[in-house]
Amino acid sequence: MPLRPVYFVSDGTGITAETIGNSLLTQFSGLEFERHRLPFVDTLEKARQAAASIREGGERLGVRPIVINTVVDEAQMKVLAESGALILDVFAPFISPLEQELGQARQPRVGQAHALVDFDAYERRMDATNFALTHDDGTDLDYDEADVLLVGVSRSGKTPTCLYLALHYSIRAANYPLTPEDLEADRLPEKLRRHRRKLFGLTIDPARLQKIREERKPGSRYATLDVCRREVAIAEAMFRREQIPVLSTTHTSIEEIASKIVVHFGFQRSHF
Repeated sequence: MPLRPVYFVSDGTGITAETIGNSLLTQFSGLEFERHRLPFVDTLEKARQAAASIREGGERLGVRPIVINTVVDEAQMKVLAESGALILDVFAPFISPLEQELGQARQPRVGQAHALVDFDAYERRMDATNFALTHDDGTDLDYDEADVLLVGVSRSGKTPTCLYLALHYSIRAANYPLTPEDLEADRLPEKLRRHRRKLFGLTIDPARLQKIREERKPGSRYATLDVCRREVAIAEAMFRREQIPVLSTTHTSIEEIASKIVVHFGFQRSHF
């Protein structure tokens, strides 16, 4: 099958179109897609430029492009349709049922999906992000205000998970890397014991860990497979012994890891 160009087009950031679009594309295994995000298509001129880019992509690859679209302006949508692509309007299936249920016609507003409309929620999100950054990799060991504390060997996915929890859920997430000294002692570090109820372990397949570490520190003992196997085995044994919930990040996306942590701790939407 030829490489198929896919465009995520939006009058805002394009995050919604890309997230939904990628979820849809995962349902079609064995196919390859060339993905492009075209954000802030919020004028007719930008719509014409986007349509030209989409048309060029189709001609270059010799196949009809696919557009995952969240543009709300009808005139701009008509211009996009002139590209000859398959246009999939993310909002279309939901608007008519909602209008009937709510007894009100929609009022299209450009770029509102990620607009700053709740300042309190925004402040919570920024506060959580700053917390994650200042409590990254054991930088600040004061965990009294943490909502969750991720524990695991180096490069097991703690930092990106903390930042995702902060940005998407306003959760104050800190992380603690198990050091060689911690692993040598083969017991939960004393500094973590008083925060046991906040702990969540992350683990990873040693072979995958070795590849990640080799990219970071090529040729180092830190990146050898033997060291990775030993550290992961000790950490996993510690999690079992201390009854700390644990999740493997080997084949799990950041989004899924974060969602499972939210469910485990029972964080409610009001918390966000």
